[in-house]
Amino acid sequence: MRLALDTNILVAGLRSQTGASRQLLIWLYEERYQAVVSIAMMLEYEAVLTRPEHLAAFNLSAQEVNQFLNSMAHLIIPVTPFFLWRPQLHDPANEHVLETAVYGRAAVIVTFNTRHFQIAATRFGIAVIRPGEAVRRIRL
Repeated sequence: MRLALDTNILVAGLRSQTGASRQLLIWLYEERYQAVVSIAMMLEYEAVLTRPEHLAAFNLSAQEVNQFLNSMAHLIIPVTPFFLWRPQLHDPANEHVLETAVYGRAAVIVTFNTRHFQIAATRFGIAVIRPGEAVRRIRL
């Protein structure tokens, strides 16, 4: 299964030792699914994950977060959107996630903000689900 992980999934996965978001990160490293990521998404991952409040919650340094992202970069399918479908979403800050999912041929966008993506993603045949549902689907 090919997924696009919204930034909030990485935040939750690094904050919690036990949640579904953490399981998705573990399974990414175990190659139980494929993740599509664009340069814009990687830049957002870095910008958000290295915020001081997140570093404190993760109990990690910025260097350790960057090491995590570097190792993740070896596991993901890089996507380069060449045609922008904008505007599709009410929140323009989420457009790059949708574009990456479309051009990366992702079956699913995994996010805690499902209602932000639901209508637009459906137009492209992409499901929008929360991490718990993603874990259930991957287990099958």
